[in-house]
Amino acid sequence: MFQAVPDVSVSEVADVVRVAVAPVFLLSGIGAFLNVCASRLSRIVDRSRVIEPLLLASRGTEHDRIVADLRVLDRRIRLVSRAIFLTVLSALLICMVVVLLFAATLAHAHFGTAVALLFIASMIAIGSGFAVFLWETQVAARAVRIRSELLEHAVEE
Repeated sequence: MFQAVPDVSVSEVADVVRVAVAPVFLLSGIGAFLNVCASRLSRIVDRSRVIEPLLLASRGTEHDRIVADLRVLDRRIRLVSRAIFLTVLSALLICMVVVLLFAATLAHAHFGTAVALLFIASMIAIGSGFAVFLWETQVAARAVRIRSELLEHAVEE
């Protein structure tokens, strides 16, 4: 008689759970990183919303400075969004790894190559997400500068 789901011993399932714990812990780390990225994105968007109304009232060099600031903020939004995409992709690939670990046990199949390739792809995605995030922090650090006219400003007596 055909069984839809083969009978698997508790010890086999326990072994799979033990193997799957590491990727699940990785998911919690990815979640923490996503929280950092989302918070950073929120702060960038808030800053752009503060600056946007100033643009309409500005003229001359002040207008040019505000446009430059908005361009940097727009670039940072794109970079953080890309880091979030890559990080979520990594999390989805890790979920697929865990699913395949259990499916292989239930089906008594050999999905080792698929699991390894998915894990490698996940590491590439999260590594790329970290790299893009590092790039965004560099863009932000370069954008935070004090204008020379403020540094040279003297109080009139």
